[in-house]
Amino acid sequence: MIIKETASLITRDGIRLDADIYRPQTEEKLPVLLMRQPYGRAIASTVVYAHPKWYAQQGYIVVIQDVRGRGTSEGEFQLFIHEIEDGLDTINWVANLPYSNGQVGMYGFSYQGMTQIYAASTRPKALKTVCPAMMSHDLYRDWAYEGGAFCLYANLGWAIQISAETARLKEDETAYNSLYQASRNLPFFDPIPASPEVLKKHDPDSFYHEWLAQDQPDEYWQNLSPKLDNLDLPMLHIGGWFDIYLKGTIHFYQEMVNRSQHPQHLIIGPWAHLPWGRKVGTLNYGLTASTFIDTLQIQWFDTFLKGKENPIFNQNRVDLFEMGSQNWREFKQWPSSSSQVYYLSTNGLANLREDAGILTPNCPNNSQEDVFVHDPWRPVPALGGHAMYPTGSFDRSTLDCRSDIVTYTSETLSQDLHLAGDLTVELYCTADTPSFDLCAVLSEVKPDGSVYNFSQGYQRINLTKSNINPILSQEENINCYQIKMQPTCIKILQGHCLRLSISAACFPAYPVNPGLEKPINQTRLMDHQIITLNINSGGDFPSKVILSTPD
Repeated sequence: MIIKETASLITRDGIRLDADIYRPQTEEKLPVLLMRQPYGRAIASTVVYAHPKWYAQQGYIVVIQDVRGRGTSEGEFQLFIHEIEDGLDTINWVANLPYSNGQVGMYGFSYQGMTQIYAASTRPKALKTVCPAMMSHDLYRDWAYEGGAFCLYANLGWAIQISAETARLKEDETAYNSLYQASRNLPFFDPIPASPEVLKKHDPDSFYHEWLAQDQPDEYWQNLSPKLDNLDLPMLHIGGWFDIYLKGTIHFYQEMVNRSQHPQHLIIGPWAHLPWGRKVGTLNYGLTASTFIDTLQIQWFDTFLKGKENPIFNQNRVDLFEMGSQNWREFKQWPSSSSQVYYLSTNGLANLREDAGILTPNCPNNSQEDVFVHDPWRPVPALGGHAMYPTGSFDRSTLDCRSDIVTYTSETLSQDLHLAGDLTVELYCTADTPSFDLCAVLSEVKPDGSVYNFSQGYQRINLTKSNINPILSQEENINCYQIKMQPTCIKILQGHCLRLSISAACFPAYPVNPGLEKPINQTRLMDHQIITLNINSGGDFPSKVILSTPD
């Protein structure tokens, strides 16, 4: 039998924080699993995890707490601001509950992943391990922005959700209804597209406005992001190939491997931010892709909170789901071994014919050029990937027929191609405006002509700002730009092809680049410019794709 009760703690500054506590009916003192979240504690992240009752049935006290200013907890909610002190106070509180044995672990994804790291940064004695999923310790690089481009769809949708909850708690029905309606049809076409009127009107204090204005990795982001100096715990890191925070998950894992004396275990499945299931987009990855994270977390907590022997957790380890084979692969570290390079080659018509642009292992001797035009009236739409909903893999063969998308396709593979790890695209290009965007998508082309994306990257170029460091070529006006792709693990079958698609937009995953030097929170919809871009390849301009192909 599981007992459920509601209890509260009073923080050091006198704020009441409420929590639901689930525990087995036993006289034995048990370790505590803590989740701190801002969405109403009754949800308890059951969009991806088993219910707290299930965790309690495994022999744990489970505490699900509303963070400050959310649910029924008192105080004002300010994104991430109070999670260090409130997290420490909560850990000390749950460790001293009368039925607790003083051993505490934390779990949760997204914001709930962040609350773990903020709390752990104070190094509380009772906290023995954490299981952060789908989060980032660098809030600029791996959360709010990607390649210098604002993550419009994700940030705006989240901001409206947070603001609607604030309106509900204030019993402001007008604001709540307006924000709820906006959440169902996100407003991307206001006079200043990146700064919608509904959010300015109903929540002028939203974090969204600050994040939009802070478009450089400066002190604002350094102060807001969690500090890692005091972190040294065993951690189970969880990510998804189509999660928007995947790079953050991997970067945090790598940071902890470099600084921690304790085991760090990374597992990445073919999942989106939510849910964690076997089907993402239009592809079904089979029963082996179904989530087993709840069982794995119990094994992890049993090891570090109950002292049970489990040899697989004694050392650093990386478990990656290989799409295509639908199998899990094990690595001792993040794969970064041998690389395979495909160069871009073209006859100048790669935006019009799918046989005009080629990916080839050998760099062409002569320089070639593809010219394409970005029209802000009809920007290239986002389709699947990690930064847009619905996420995942879709057939983009129709999309690739657009004349503002340049495609390069390999010959039919003579043997299976295994990719695992980081992917990079390097493009020599120019544009007729001081600011422009580059979107790169890697896909698998199947024998029937369907084209399924598996990795995407985005880079905003502004030649007057320092968010990029282009590699100057021999030609003064042509720079080489690196696009860091979404990491992956995939098997592309013999008889299939690899394709790279390049465009200057991916809307509304990211804002349409207006071609101007003005900040996007000051750029009007009617100011958007037509942009002509040149992709150079071959000879002195070896544009290429760099793939990680581990042994």
